[in-house]
Amino acid sequence: MFYVLATFVLRPLFFVLCRPHITGRENVPLDRPVILASNHLSFIDSIVIPLTAPRRVAYLAKAEYFTGRGFSGWVTRTLFTALGAYPVERETHRAAQSALDTALGILRDGTAFGLYPEGTRSKDGRLARGKTGVAWLALTADCPVVPVAVHGTDRVQPVGASWPRPHRVTITFGKPLTFPEHRGQANRNRARREVTDRIMVAIAELSGQETAGWDLPREAV
Repeated sequence: MFYVLATFVLRPLFFVLCRPHITGRENVPLDRPVILASNHLSFIDSIVIPLTAPRRVAYLAKAEYFTGRGFSGWVTRTLFTALGAYPVERETHRAAQSALDTALGILRDGTAFGLYPEGTRSKDGRLARGKTGVAWLALTADCPVVPVAVHGTDRVQPVGASWPRPHRVTITFGKPLTFPEHRGQANRNRARREVTDRIMVAIAELSGQETAGWDLPREAV
């Protein structure tokens, strides 16, 4: 109920502030677990995607977002709680595996789960090579991955900005990707790398971003 009330209030505000252009919502399956894998330009990406997707999307969020002080801390905590985010610790291998296990549990409950394969926000607008946790999740949960591209969120709330600013954003949901040739291979490094690279190529094609430290396969250029 809190989620419904929050989105009922947040969605109109978001549409006024960001005048979003949304395409591809029909590509998101409504009746099965699915991963929404997106590029990451701004803190508010984890708010924008749930507000524009055709179904509820769960995210993992840094534990610090739930412990901030003052009015801005309360706003951040309330937003992420209302949108169904799960707080996680970061920076250690054990924490990373715990986060993946939490995400796997969410998917096995039949929920849509959003993540950023790059692992962090882009500081220069380029798309970094993805980390293979997204592939481990997709192969372990045996679920499709919908690539997502966001544009303009870095103008709404640049790194370091405390409050959002009016600016138009674009959100594109791509066609679902499946990986039957790698089913059962979640623990194989090569399979995880190949699946991750396929996902990142799809995100790059949707976003049009320059890549950072890796190259698109020739056939994707």
